[in-house]
Amino acid sequence: MDTNVISALWSREPSASRMVQLLGRAQAEGGLVIAAAVYAELLAHPGASEQFVDEFLISTRIAIDFDLGESVWRNAAGRFAAYANRRRRSGGGNPKRLLVDFLIGAHAMLKTDRLLTLDARRYREDFPKLRLM
Repeated sequence: MDTNVISALWSREPSASRMVQLLGRAQAEGGLVIAAAVYAELLAHPGASEQFVDEFLISTRIAIDFDLGESVWRNAAGRFAAYANRRRRSGGGNPKRLLVDFLIGAHAMLKTDRLLTLDARRYREDFPKLRLM
């Protein structure tokens, strides 16, 4: 699951009700998990604390995968490098996307069966085989 899904819930964005439905569906089909990078981003949410984030994740039965492993890091690194090269070649300058996006995508690709995100466009080009929700 991408950070923006939980952030939308906490911020009560217009997409929040849709996210509640998608989370319910995803939970009915299997467990929910976030990569450690998502956990780190959640702690930066306005007003969030470690206790708040931990209690939210426990109450919603969302697990945290702190052990990404070498394969996730290598996959993310290769895809981030390819993205950076494409951006430089296109004249777009230095990379604008963050490495964390590639860690989230690689984690979903290698350790889960799909990624729940509000920004599927961001992942489609760099993770074309990743199932998005």
